[in-house]
Amino acid sequence: MPPPPRSEHRRPDTPQSDRVLLLVDYINPLDFPGAERLAPRARAAAQATRRLKDRLAAQGVPAVYANDNYGFWQSDFRTLVADCVKRPGNVGEIARLLEPQDSDITILKPRHSAFFGSPLELLLSEMGARQLVICGLATDMCVQMTAADAFLREYHCWVPADCSAAETAEAEAASTAYMKSILKCDVRPSTETNGNE
Repeated sequence: MPPPPRSEHRRPDTPQSDRVLLLVDYINPLDFPGAERLAPRARAAAQATRRLKDRLAAQGVPAVYANDNYGFWQSDFRTLVADCVKRPGNVGEIARLLEPQDSDITILKPRHSAFFGSPLELLLSEMGARQLVICGLATDMCVQMTAADAFLREYHCWVPADCSAAETAEAEAASTAYMKSILKCDVRPSTETNGNE
């Protein structure tokens, strides 16, 4: 089971919820090899994720952004957001769709999994989280590795198939099948469920 909620040293403004929406690498300049194939698929996933985020927010589910620091240890997430929202094309559209709100929590991660080398595990413990809704980029990389680390920590995970994207439909399908069969994730799309049945 996930660690019990921590009461000591908890900030009074830390939201309390057994369910958390985790957005992985959506604020992204998409300037790596293969990004031209990922970008249009990422935009469609971001549109679905925005609708889901709004729906979950209405139910009181907090959102945590776990974003790559792109190798810069002095990165400021707000600077990255400001840069991406001004860009043309898919990068700007995705960033504007999913621009973090004041109530959202943001953390930086140095590697693929949102858990590795980041404060995510401590944060989720302080929030009292037991269930994670994982959305983001890319399905077969950072999303899958985050789901694997969540599985090892015995979180119940919903990874809606329409709220993440990979460079190809084949890569998405293979990764989604793996997360369903091996990591025991609920992978039903956001249009079919709220993931908590």
